[in-house]
Parts: sequence; structure tokens; C-alpha cells
Amino acid sequence: MSIVGTPEHTIRVARLYKRCLKLSLDWTIRRDVWRVQALEIRRLFDANRNVTNPKLVASLIDKTEKDLERNWHPDPYKAPTSPEGTKWERHGLPDPEDPRHFWKTESTH
Repeated sequence: MSIVGTPEHTIRVARLYKRCLKLSLDWTIRRDVWRVQALEIRRLFDANRNVTNPKLVASLIDKTEKDLERNWHPDPYKAPTSPEGTKWERHGLPDPEDPRHFWKTESTH
């Protein structure tokens, strides 16, 4: 458990916030609809920003992590060019044994 106000706690909460935003985007691809949800997530995090009771903070973090697990998306969104995206290594690498790989075109002036 991280102590409230330490850099470790701040990083943990920031990562939790980012995971919430990403999960929300997995379920709602349209950015205009997602933006409203992102603002609501931010409002919920800001409402608990000044909580200093370590037990209450731990319970809030545990509750949020359980919500993330419960609402997990079976097919999360991936950018097309990211690993496992639809365009990732679509054409593969050129074969180094192929002689056409070494052809040079001559330019005419």
C-alpha cells in the first residue's frame, strides 16, 4: 500500500486513472461520446483528490480496480499500426535472399 501524498501514491493513482480512461475508450470508440465519459471519470477522481485517510484511500483504489476487472473488455481497442493492430507488419519484411531486393534503378537525366 502506498502512503498518501508520496510520489509512489501519485503514480499509482495516475496509472489507475489512465486505465479507467483506456477501458472507457474500449467500450466507446466515438470520441465525442467518450469525451463526456472521460470528463465524468475525471470528476470522480477529483472528488476524492483531498482524501487523506489511508484506509479510505485504499478502499477507493481497491473498489476502482475491482470495477476495472469487472468491466474489462474482451476485445480491447488497438491502434491499427500498434503491435497486434490490423496494419502491424501487414506486408512483412523483404526477403534478403531475393535478388530484386538489391536492384538499383538508374535515373536518366
